Amino acid sequence: MRLCLTRRALLCSLAFTALCAAQPSIDAVAERTLKEFEVPGIAVGIVKDGQLVFAKGYGVRRLGEPASVTPKTLFGVASNSKAFTAAALAILVDDGKLKWDDPVIQHMPAFQMYDPYVTRELTVRDLLVHRSGLGLGAGDLMYFPPSDLSRDEIVRRLRFVKPSTSFRSRYAYDNILYIVAGQLIAAVSAQSWEQFIAARILTPLGMTATRTSVRALTASDEVAAPHARADGKLQPGLPEKSDNWVAAGGLNSSVEDMAKWVIAQLNEGSLGNGKRLFSAAQTREMWTPHTIMPFRPATGPLAVTTPNFQAYALGWNVSDYRGRKLVQHTGGLAGMVTRVTMAPDLKLGVLVFTNQEVGGAFNALTYTILDHYMAAPATDWVTAFADAQKRRESEAGATVKKAADGRNAASKPSLPLAAYAARYRDAWYGDIVVEEQAGKLRIRFTHSPDLVATLEHWQYDTFVARWDNRTLLADAYVTFSLKADGSIRDVLMSAISPLTDFSFDFHDLWLRPVAKDAKPY
Repeated sequence: MRLCLTRRALLCSLAFTALCAAQPSIDAVAERTLKEFEVPGIAVGIVKDGQLVFAKGYGVRRLGEPASVTPKTLFGVASNSKAFTAAALAILVDDGKLKWDDPVIQHMPAFQMYDPYVTRELTVRDLLVHRSGLGLGAGDLMYFPPSDLSRDEIVRRLRFVKPSTSFRSRYAYDNILYIVAGQLIAAVSAQSWEQFIAARILTPLGMTATRTSVRALTASDEVAAPHARADGKLQPGLPEKSDNWVAAGGLNSSVEDMAKWVIAQLNEGSLGNGKRLFSAAQTREMWTPHTIMPFRPATGPLAVTTPNFQAYALGWNVSDYRGRKLVQHTGGLAGMVTRVTMAPDLKLGVLVFTNQEVGGAFNALTYTILDHYMAAPATDWVTAFADAQKRRESEAGATVKKAADGRNAASKPSLPLAAYAARYRDAWYGDIVVEEQAGKLRIRFTHSPDLVATLEHWQYDTFVARWDNRTLLADAYVTFSLKADGSIRDVLMSAISPLTDFSFDFHDLWLRPVAKDAKPY
C-alpha cells in the first residue's frame, strides 16, 4: 500500500480498506492470479478522487531472478499508448493546428489508401476509430514482430493493403493507422511523435520515468521482462528493440507514472494548477463513442461483464459495467499485457500491468477492484477467468486436432523441394525467401528477423512454418499454388491455431515469385 500524506488521500485509503474488509483482499487476489495464470509479475495501481491511493507490485520482474515488481517497474503498455496519440492530436486541435474532420491528405499530401475515394475522404478522426475498411490487424506484419521498415515506408506501403469491408461500414481493430497518426503529429508539429509526447504530455504530468520507446530505456531503469511460452514452457525474453510503431503501442511506463495520466484524464485535462493538457471539450471528444463494437454475450460467472453497449472512441473503448460507464483500453505485446480502466462517475481509475501475455490475469484483478468500489457482491474472478481461458484453449486445441486428423499424411509435394525455393513478393510486406538447406525448406521474411522457420510438409503442396523462435506461438500453413505448366503461381499463408495473435496477419499476404536476383523490396 502506498501511503499518501494528504488528508484527502488518507480518507480514500480508509474507504478502500473498509471495502476490502467485505471483499477478497487485493493482495490475496494478486497472489492467486500469479499462480493460476503463471504470471511472473504484476503491478496494480488505483486512483480515487484525484489521488493514487494504492500502488503495489507482486512477483518478480524476470523469472529466475530475485528483483521484485514494484509500483515503479516499467512495463510495455502497448496499445494503451493509443490514448496518448489521440491526446496529442487533441492538443493540436486546441492549438488550432488541425481539426478532427480535416482530411489526412490536407496535412500529408502523399498519404494514400488502397481506394482513392478513401484516400480523399479519410479524416484525422478516422485514423483513430477503426472503421477505415481495413481488416483486423491488417498490415501489422510490417512492424510486428520487429522489422527494419521505417515509419515513412510503412505509411507508404499502406496503399497496397486491400480493405476487407467498405469505408466506415464496420469496426475492425487496426494499428497501422495509428502509425499514420504519429506521422501526422510529426508533420503538423515539426516534432517527432516521441518529442511531442514528451514535451506536451509526459513533462507537464511529471511522468519522468515513462519512456517513449524501448530504445529510450536506460541501464538504470527498473524494467519488467516479457514472458511467453515456448513449446509449453514459460520463459523470459528481452524487450523488442523496435520503434517504428510507437504511436500505436510504444510507451513503457509504471503504474505510479500512469496514475498521473489517469488523474488528468478523470480531471478532463486539468493539471490542478490552473494549467491544462487539453480542454474539457477535447475530453468529451475523445470519450465520445464513434464506432460500434460487436460483442458476444459472456456466460456463467462472466455474464455480468457483458456490456449493454460497447464502442470505440478516440484511443479509448467506452462501455458499461454494472450500469456504470467505463472508459478503458488494453495493451498487448509479445510476453506482456496491460489494462487501464476508468469509471468516470466514481472518479476511479484501475491499472493492472503484467509481464505475461494472458488477459485473464489483468481482468481478474480489474473486476475485483471495480466490484470493491461499486459495492457489488464478491465474485471469484480468478477462477471465472481461468476457467474461461481453459475453455478457449480446449476449443482451439480441438480445432487444431481436427485439422490434423483430416490431413492426408500419405500425400507428397507436387514438385521436388528445390522447385519451391525462390524469392516471393507481397505488395505491402515485401520479400519473403524460401531456400532449400540440407534437404529441408527454410522460409525467411526479409524485413523481420524473428520470422525464420523450417517448412515441414503437411499435405499436397501445403507446408507448415515452424518458427525458430518458439515464443511467437504463430506457426502457419504455407500453401503453394501451381500454374498449368507446373511452375509456382503464388503462395498463401494462414495461422494454424485460432489463438494466434491477430497481428500475425499472414492471411493478408499474396506472395508471387520474382527473379532471385530482383532488387530487394
